[in-house]
Amino acid sequence: MDGKLLARLGAVVFVAVAITATAIEMTRKEEEPPVQASRRSEDMPANPLREAQRRCQLLGDAAARDTECLRTWAETRDRFLGVAPAPTSPQPDDGR
Repeated sequence: MDGKLLARLGAVVFVAVAITATAIEMTRKEEEPPVQASRRSEDMPANPLREAQRRCQLLGDAAARDTECLRTWAETRDRFLGVAPAPTSPQPDDGR
């Protein structure tokens, strides 16, 4: 066999393999990822800290001046760092 014929035969085999691989890939059915059963937010118990964080998120830049947001962020930071909250002193009752 001379070189030209061998090169042509190799090219034909390569093209045939490429077409076969493409046909197999195109006929393959896509496997859908399994759907994870997630709990709906209605099923989850209300978390006041989470709700306060959401409220502060919606405030945007104004949250930096909001005392409730500052308290919420401090509590979140303490929970993340594992710091016990400082004991609060009882408020004096002025008889109202």
